[in-house]
Amino acid sequence: MISEEPVELPKALMRRASGGTAVGAVVVGADRHVVMQSVRDAAEAGLIDPILVGGQDTIRGICEDIGFSLNNVEILEASGDDELAKTAAQRAASDDVGMVIKGHVHTDAFMGALLTREAGIRQPGSRMTHCFHMTVPGHEHPLIITDGAVNVAPDIKTKQAAIINAVALAHAIEIEHPKVAILSATESPLPQMPSSMDAAELTEWAKDAVPEAHVFGPLAFDNAVSAAAAHLKEIDSPVAGDADILLVPNIEAGNALFKMMVYFSSACAAGVVLGGRLPIVLTSRADPPEARLASIALAKLCVSCSR
Repeated sequence: MISEEPVELPKALMRRASGGTAVGAVVVGADRHVVMQSVRDAAEAGLIDPILVGGQDTIRGICEDIGFSLNNVEILEASGDDELAKTAAQRAASDDVGMVIKGHVHTDAFMGALLTREAGIRQPGSRMTHCFHMTVPGHEHPLIITDGAVNVAPDIKTKQAAIINAVALAHAIEIEHPKVAILSATESPLPQMPSSMDAAELTEWAKDAVPEAHVFGPLAFDNAVSAAAAHLKEIDSPVAGDADILLVPNIEAGNALFKMMVYFSSACAAGVVLGGRLPIVLTSRADPPEARLASIALAKLCVSCSR
């Protein structure tokens, strides 16, 4: 059941991100080969000007191994999760930084430091949410999943923020009027299924709050992505069967959905945290090089919509 088809770097995403000036990027925990290989690829593609946080001697040795020049590259010495995260957060507060990239550092320490007041990333009144930009081999049109990585059990306000952030991301990748499907396990609001009641409330809220998108729910997954399934259920919405964005009810659903796409369909999962002063790239040790590079490209496109 595990796909053996190779992961493809999304060409449309890379094409959109390749123009313009490289973005200053703080890379936290850069002293690992897999991290520095992604940094090298992103820098050579003109996406970022890296600022490396980690063990300097180790970083220099890795860069010599992989043929990456450190001329004019800033390196900040740090070790241990807490020191790495704190050093990165302090550097990220500077105006010349446009994104932060997670390397070899524990996610809790990484995010905890970045969300302090001193880092200046969290904006007053805003909520930070995660988006996956998913593409499968042979299909350039992406599917955005939110929130499968940051908010565990989002309330209505957090789901509203997730929709707003995902729509901004869709605009950044040139989807002019995105279709947002609010997922549940039914197409009718049912009191015994809270996610369906949230979906109905969000649908009404979005009519005035998000006029630049079509937002509709509740929808089961099949009726969000399959026109045939939506037609059989006689669902009357432009979102049904043609969703660009899937708002999942909780982190378990989002985590399972994106991993099923990765492992069953060889999807490339580019992930970014939005809603702050700058985008944050969250990568996993299991991510292939294509997903790491695509995540950085996605963050570059999001820089303007995050400020």
